[in-house]
Amino acid sequence: MTQSAEMVADQLKQALRGFAQTVVIVSTVDSAGERYAMAATAVVPVSMDPPSMLVCINRNASAYGVFASGADFCLNILGANALDIAQGCAMSSGPDRFKTGDWRMLDNIPYLAEAQAAIHCSQSKRVSHGSHDIIFGDVLSVQLAETVDPLLYLEGTYRRVGDQL
Repeated sequence: MTQSAEMVADQLKQALRGFAQTVVIVSTVDSAGERYAMAATAVVPVSMDPPSMLVCINRNASAYGVFASGADFCLNILGANALDIAQGCAMSSGPDRFKTGDWRMLDNIPYLAEAQAAIHCSQSKRVSHGSHDIIFGDVLSVQLAETVDPLLYLEGTYRRVGDQL
């Protein structure tokens, strides 16, 4: 039985609400030096040879034009102590997204000093699919925190990892 595209999309959204995601803030800068930051849930490692990652960016996102121009970026994996940063990115826009957190610059790309990990990437490829572009980045460097305690997003709320099984 074939379902309508609208029904499939609605059911997929419901299914993905149960797909726990680590909260990642993608940061970049445009050619004029304006900084951009946005939350992303579609962030995936691609390869270790070469080390690479991908992030999916909606073409309606305010930072989309920067990514379409080939800008490099940083994937800031948030720890559970960074709830205020995640909420700041979700509830504000533009430069206001940089009011919370210890934002620094490395090779002209903003990154969060207190991130659980900051993965600095050079954009290597962009592929359009549906409403999004898939942005591939070759990893240039990684900064790691001493502890691993990721901030998760599940069922529309922020959470942290529970007991180990």
